[in-house]
Parts: sequence; structure tokens; C-alpha cells
Amino acid sequence: MVEQSGWVNITKANPDHSAWYIERFRSMAAAGDDLAGEARFVDALAPRAGRILDAGCGPGRVGSALAALGHDVVGVDVDPELIAAAEEDHPGPVWLVGDLAELDLPAMGITEGFDLILSVGNVMPFLAPSTRRTVLTCLRAHLRQNGRVVIGFGSGRGYEFIEFFDDAAQVGLVHELSVATWDLRPLTDESDFLVAVFSA
Repeated sequence: MVEQSGWVNITKANPDHSAWYIERFRSMAAAGDDLAGEARFVDALAPRAGRILDAGCGPGRVGSALAALGHDVVGVDVDPELIAAAEEDHPGPVWLVGDLAELDLPAMGITEGFDLILSVGNVMPFLAPSTRRTVLTCLRAHLRQNGRVVIGFGSGRGYEFIEFFDDAAQVGLVHELSVATWDLRPLTDESDFLVAVFSA
């Protein structure tokens, strides 16, 4: 049994949190806000009609945008309420309930590896600290040869960027690129967000 993530602890303390999160992004989409910045970044890195795993997919915002671009998308999230919203709002991709620290998609019938795995928003800081390297190891294990992992999260959330890079290196992920935003602004010492690309 792995340590529960911060997200699970939050939703246990506040059962309305997932519903609030879902409606927040539904409202932003209805208002015409640009919610596809991460998808554009990932699409540029992935092969055409690539297999993409959205790790910590939430209600399917990014994975659905990638599916609309022609990619074969599987999304996994620990929160069944978010997965239900993804299935309702974005039919097409495969949406699965699962803990990233115990990720074993072949055991769930998904036997093919992935060209690209993304984890966006603040999935990484929400992980229990004891599971961070385990999750990174699980993601790496689901990559195809020459596959890549893209991870983005903000600072000030209990997971320092330097610690994250060390964890990634320890599990065999090779750092290829870092920027500060999804539209490729340079990463500096003052940056409060990180987008990092790795290979295995």
C-alpha cells in the first residue's frame, strides 16, 4: 500500500473539491479561455498519431486536446470523479482510474508502450514525497524506445525543482530540455514554473 497523494487527502477533507475543480475548467472552456497550451507543446514533440499517456489527467482537458490532434490517448487519474467528468465531457480517449505510484497498464489490458508521457498542472507536487521516485520509475517503464516524458509544475508547492531533477536522474530519466512556460520562455533562477523534457 503506497502513501496517499496530497490530492486524495484534500478530497477526503473536502468532498466537494473535485466537483469545484471540474466546474472551474468547464467554466473556463465555456468562456473561451485558451486551455490547450500544454497540448500544443506536447504535440510538437510527439510523432503524428502518437501514443500518449496523460498521467494525472484530471477531467481530460489536455488529453482530449491531444486526441483532437489525432493522437491515441490514454489518461489515468487517482480521482474517480475527475475520470467520470473526462468520460462525460471528452469521449474518445481511454480514461482510467489509477494511482500513478502503482501504475501497471499492461495489467489493465493496455499492453502497448507510449511515445510520450505527460504530467502537467501540479501532479508532481501533489504526490506523497515517498512515492515521487516510484511514480517517475513507473512512467519510465511505460515508454516506448526513444519515448519522452514531459512534466510541468509550479514552484512553492513543497517539491523544489532541484530535488525533482535529482529524483528523475536517480530513476534513469535523461534530462533533455527545460523551459519556464508552455510557450517556451527561458528558465531562469526567478522562474516560478518548470516544464522539463526527459528521455529514457
